[in-house]
Amino acid sequence: MVGEQKSVSIEKTLGTIDEVNVSELDEAWASALAEAESRARLSGRADVAAYLSLRNSNDLLRRTGIEWLISTFEILAGQANRRGASIQISKEDNHRFRAGNSTMVGRLLTLRYGVRQLSVEAGWPRTPRDGVVRGGGLASANIRHLGIKSASEALQLVQSRQGAPSWVVGAKGEGQTQIHETNLRKHIATLLASG
Repeated sequence: MVGEQKSVSIEKTLGTIDEVNVSELDEAWASALAEAESRARLSGRADVAAYLSLRNSNDLLRRTGIEWLISTFEILAGQANRRGASIQISKEDNHRFRAGNSTMVGRLLTLRYGVRQLSVEAGWPRTPRDGVVRGGGLASANIRHLGIKSASEALQLVQSRQGAPSWVVGAKGEGQTQIHETNLRKHIATLLASG
């Protein structure tokens, strides 16, 4: 028993450390971008400063959009669990996944209910070799139902006319359907449906 308690305590501690490290890295990156932008402005490099400002703005939109998508699924799974479901929830940061010919880096949320599994992965290319988000999007996401391909969806994060991030289904130029919480509830219902 003592060994089990120690193991749980260490896991909790490590989980906290991981969360702190990711948060500190995000803060360090934002600080470095802001400093580089300031140096570019002071040295008269308006083009570099404009690029860094756009990059900083886009990264904020990406983080906000991905956080909304992942946290909404977590909240919906929690609500289902409070009504009697037993959905197991696991998360992974720095998850890499393919979107077309590009590699996205971001977050993975996995929801398991019996033999069913719903995976939500969202991210964006971090380096030039990772590629690009097709269609001028800010980020890509996949909502995948294990064994139910027809229920799965590929999403793209775009900037709405009002300037806010918005998840859509469909490539740019096609009839894009905006994603709302109602759409995500349908994915949870599919996960919970008996085969």
